[in-house]
Amino acid sequence: MNSVAPLWLWLVFVAIVLVSLVIDFVVLKKQGAHEVGVREALNWSIVWIALSLVFNALFWWALRDSTGDAALATEKSLEFLTGYLIEKSLAVDNIFVFLMIFTYFAVPAAYQKRVLMIGIIGAIVLRTVMILIGGWLLAEFHWVLYVFGAFLLLTGVKMWWAAGKEPDLADNPVLKWLKKLMPVSENYDGEKFFTVQNGKRIATPLLMVICMVGLTDVIFAVDSIPAIFAITSDPFIVLTSNVFAILGLRAMFFLLQAVAARFHLLNYGLAVILIFIGTKMMLIDVFKIPVLISLLVVVLILAVTMLISVRTAGGAPASRHK
Repeated sequence: MNSVAPLWLWLVFVAIVLVSLVIDFVVLKKQGAHEVGVREALNWSIVWIALSLVFNALFWWALRDSTGDAALATEKSLEFLTGYLIEKSLAVDNIFVFLMIFTYFAVPAAYQKRVLMIGIIGAIVLRTVMILIGGWLLAEFHWVLYVFGAFLLLTGVKMWWAAGKEPDLADNPVLKWLKKLMPVSENYDGEKFFTVQNGKRIATPLLMVICMVGLTDVIFAVDSIPAIFAITSDPFIVLTSNVFAILGLRAMFFLLQAVAARFHLLNYGLAVILIFIGTKMMLIDVFKIPVLISLLVVVLILAVTMLISVRTAGGAPASRHK
């Protein structure tokens, strides 16, 4: 799994992620349990997006400096930007599921920030492992691309079919299995994952929420990671675009939570994006769609979907994104 990125840029990326997580934890501890408002979520979203763009500019400069090829640097930077946008877009579906989980378990708004922080760390570790495995598979077995492509096509069709339908978490088999596996208290005990009830140590609903969020990360990683491999096979670009998209997930959650009803058709757009990416993957040995075209298609699909959503928001079902 060769990469065009120099070693020092890998080290810079790791340092940025670690520093970002430490700052996040320090801020979280300083602020304590509190409800995140729209302004705070918007400010953090701008910070994470700006950090991603600055890193992409650094990536471009590093490649141009190390290879002397500005065209190559531009191409690889576009791959990062396209991958970042795709992963950021697909993260929207994660957020809708998180909203459903938080609503089902009636998670107090003050505790949601910590749950998402733990979920982000788990997602970074999980996706790093899955990307390394996926990169190795593609390097050894080219035909795996067609498997990924077919999977994305089917996932896109399934997402289109399920869009607009009210999901039922109560019938979720994983949730039923978790409830059988461990006794759970009826009430929360602050931000604790375990509490003592009748002299016995049992789980709180917050632990169930963490488990469900973690399992959701696993499910969506299976969808989103093949999507980025349709854009590039460079492990550095795949990993960095994924991680930077995940770092801003918590702020994006609270921002989208406030305006979710306005974008009630967004899942249809995400379904079309998955179908497009799956098709691109299936055709890779016949016709390779340029990265810039892929970026423009993704942006166009998102823009059109959001525009139609806003114009028809008055008729959207209120319960879809509570």
